[in-house]
Amino acid sequence: MRRLMFPILLVLATVAFAQKQPAPATTTAATAPAIINGDSRETREQFKELLRRTPSAVGVVLKLDPTLFSNQQYLDTYPALAAFVAQHPEIGHNPGFYLDSVWVPGDREPRLAATVMWDKMMEGFMILTIFGTIVGVVVWLIRTLVEQRRWSRLSRVQTEVHGKVLERLTSNDELLRYIETPAGRRFLESAPIPVEGARPVSAPVGRILWSMQAGLVLAAAGIGLEWVSNSVDKDTAQPLYALGVVALCVGIGFVLSAVISFVLSRRLKLFESPESTSV
Repeated sequence: MRRLMFPILLVLATVAFAQKQPAPATTTAATAPAIINGDSRETREQFKELLRRTPSAVGVVLKLDPTLFSNQQYLDTYPALAAFVAQHPEIGHNPGFYLDSVWVPGDREPRLAATVMWDKMMEGFMILTIFGTIVGVVVWLIRTLVEQRRWSRLSRVQTEVHGKVLERLTSNDELLRYIETPAGRRFLESAPIPVEGARPVSAPVGRILWSMQAGLVLAAAGIGLEWVSNSVDKDTAQPLYALGVVALCVGIGFVLSAVISFVLSRRLKLFESPESTSV
């Protein structure tokens, strides 16, 4: 009985060991594609860096004739390239993926994302500038026509008033006596009623406030562009960073101009005092 039990236990142990052996192989087979897919982009970046250190014509020739990846005589001319291709044979099997950054003369030149974004921004800026110019001209024309009609109406009213007053003066002596009086002199020499009323704010104050507002707005826009440039890729961030620096510098220039104008206006006594304004 003991002699029969030993062979049975031996067979069961062998079967259990055989069932456990394929598990590691299955795990390795499942993780291998993920490793290959994860390393393909890294390999492509390394291959691009290697092509930058070789003559530029090498990448063009390899893209025009991918069969040269299997031509050892050609690869031996560039030992570093030959060693890298031998270490990564997948490059020869999929040359289009690893040579996507190589530009072949005659093809359409690839454009970087930063270039495309810069062109779109400049196109939008030009459209906005043209639209703003057209709107500004139309508004100026409408305002000029309205002011002209208002001035003509007020001038006609002023002329009618002058005519009625002169009709009441029956003789030249009365007219001369009326002209000699201060009221008559001001009345006869007065122009039509001005269209624009008196400005409540003097010219230096208005310009200083405008410069301060424009400077703060431009500085805020520059800070916003700087913040956005830190959230995008490197190629796209360059034009945004450049625009942000320019807008920030221009904004600071406006603010400094407002401060200097304020100091000079106070020293030159260009501000109107409240007493003189009320009078």
